[in-house]
Amino acid sequence: MRVLRVDVVTLFPEMFAGFLATSFVGRAIEGGQLALRLRSPRDFGLGKHRSVDDTPYGGGSGMVMRVDVLVAAVESLDEDAPGGVRARRALMTPQGRVLDQAKVIELSGLAALMLVCGRYEGFDERVRAHVDEEISLGDFVMTGGEVAAMAIVDACARLLPGVLGNEASTLEESHSAATGGLLEYPQYTRPAEFRGARVPEVLAGGNHAEIARWRRAQSVARTRERRPDLWERLRASSPEAPGGRHQDDE
Repeated sequence: MRVLRVDVVTLFPEMFAGFLATSFVGRAIEGGQLALRLRSPRDFGLGKHRSVDDTPYGGGSGMVMRVDVLVAAVESLDEDAPGGVRARRALMTPQGRVLDQAKVIELSGLAALMLVCGRYEGFDERVRAHVDEEISLGDFVMTGGEVAAMAIVDACARLLPGVLGNEASTLEESHSAATGGLLEYPQYTRPAEFRGARVPEVLAGGNHAEIARWRRAQSVARTRERRPDLWERLRASSPEAPGGRHQDDE
């Protein structure tokens, strides 16, 4: 069985307790597909108070995480890594590459991944020389990298074989290769009518070809309307791409 090991460097390991015990992440850990280790830079902090930050050179507001303390925590995880497998190091920062499904697929295929979470006003610039890449959830700023790390763990865990139970669940969904990167079509279940809103008749008709055409058209329309940036990117990628021009899209 293939196992993804995720190491997380965080000042607040207690934030992960409930997250790691619930839903598919908890199932992946219990089933052995996911192994997770937490390490706090505070363990390598300086002085009586285990200091991990300091005032910025040149002045400015807030505190900056020290490079020596943070790198010590990172390197300690490699020193006692199971099987000696060095993790790919990813820094959680709003300056990094914005996470997408293609990146999640890549990360979930690794043997070991390390997620380094910053805090305060950020980290010493020299930390960047000790990681392999930088990842962002989007163009906004949070108080730390822990939520971003949890998002990555969750997204990767559901792709690990055997975690979801039904492997087809990851195929026809938003941003998947099977849909050509389009947003997923609308889904319905019982009751057939709720406060005047009915399930589309085509879905109850049993004609699988018609259902497939309807779902395709809905995915195209939904992507055009809700994510015009994604739609244009898909169209530009290739005229043969599912997001490109097709006779049934006109």
